Amino acid sequence: MTDSLIAEITTLLGPAGVITDAADMAPYLAEERGLYHGRARLVARPADTAQVAAVVAWCAERKIGIVPQGGNTGLCGGAAPDESGEQILLSLSRLNRIRAIDPVNFTMAVEAGVVLQTIQTAAEDAGCLFPLSLAAEGSCQIGGNIATNAGGTGVLRYGNARDLVLGLEAVLPDGQVWDGMRLLRKDNTGYDLKHLFIGSEGTLGIITAAVLKLYPRPLDIQTAFCALTELDAVLALLSRARAATGDQVTALELVPAIGLDLARRHMPGITDPFDQPYPWYVLIELSTSRADAGLRDSLETLLGEAVEAGEVMDAVIAGSIEQRRALWRIRESIPEAQKREGASIKHDVSVPTASVPAFIAAAGTAVAAAYPGVRIVPFGHVGDGNIHFNLQVPVDADGPAFLGEWERLNRVVHDIVASMNGSISAEHGIGQLKRGELARYKAPLELELMRRIKSAFDPAGLMNPGKIL
Repeated sequence: MTDSLIAEITTLLGPAGVITDAADMAPYLAEERGLYHGRARLVARPADTAQVAAVVAWCAERKIGIVPQGGNTGLCGGAAPDESGEQILLSLSRLNRIRAIDPVNFTMAVEAGVVLQTIQTAAEDAGCLFPLSLAAEGSCQIGGNIATNAGGTGVLRYGNARDLVLGLEAVLPDGQVWDGMRLLRKDNTGYDLKHLFIGSEGTLGIITAAVLKLYPRPLDIQTAFCALTELDAVLALLSRARAATGDQVTALELVPAIGLDLARRHMPGITDPFDQPYPWYVLIELSTSRADAGLRDSLETLLGEAVEAGEVMDAVIAGSIEQRRALWRIRESIPEAQKREGASIKHDVSVPTASVPAFIAAAGTAVAAAYPGVRIVPFGHVGDGNIHFNLQVPVDADGPAFLGEWERLNRVVHDIVASMNGSISAEHGIGQLKRGELARYKAPLELELMRRIKSAFDPAGLMNPGKIL
């Protein structure tokens, strides 16, 4: 990457479109968890799809690798360049326009660099809902959300990012632009190409725009925090809630006692909603677009029945927006509280929802035997089978030494996941972190088909090299 080549890219993008100063590039090269420390000779910041295409075509001609990056909030190193310093990091942050909102068709056309929270607000202002919601929504970008098939708290009701996309625009590895920005909910004309790009983590092309599905804006949201003594009661509560409300359950989030304890210890303002501790807690949320649907009555009734049946020991229902936010903050504070507590080994796994209690029990027993004293923090989107099965360093133990056991403890957990026909990555993707695990647990034929697709789209291997495969 010579100075003359940098000058050529600057001609393509203009001075505002190129960053070469080391200090200015640093935020783009600092990966969220600090696991990967890549280098790049420059950061390209195109302003529109045409400029993205121009950079990609330029790189294809010169056989230069490209690492696409959205908000840089990923957790698997998928947006980090390698250590060679010869790749170009291409940031989509300047592609930040909302092209159109159609509340009649319930669609929104956006560019890849629009921040997720901006999309949520724009949908709300139009009387609609864009239901994708996750902890990084204030800084993550929709292109990255789609490229990693992000999940979040609304998957139980609305699905992953894949389920919220009607159309895409993408720049292919040779610089051609595929315009798939269709507004249609029914289009049965052959292969649905957008699904190849969704979840591909930038290895097949660069998503530059998308048509998103919108929904009617909820006018009644009811939230409760429930205390349980048995984990099996989660499944009974989920079934009861879906049946009693006409399947209006938006979220069902698991919080273990240790998760609440860590949040109270490290996060200001977190309090225990109950007078006594319980082993498990569940945050349940219902929503409807009907203001007069009587959803609170339904919630009170189903919780009363769950208490009588011994499924729920106690429950509090939010009586205001502030109380709702306070309950959600308990759940959302767990990752940050873990970080402040010390070293932790993460697992983003999924099993069939009915298998969640058995998985947590089996994995907990196996990990405790493999590393005595480890503190197990299983939490997350239990309603859709996704558990963040995190392992906290034992009290007073050496953090770096514990992290040195990452691979060994991964194997313990992931073997159990595989035995239950689960996934080693429920919503975070593969990136660099889980390449070896993917090779271990994916069927050989699946891997071969993935390689064929990669080769067909990107025979030179220039799109996000070293990620997934």
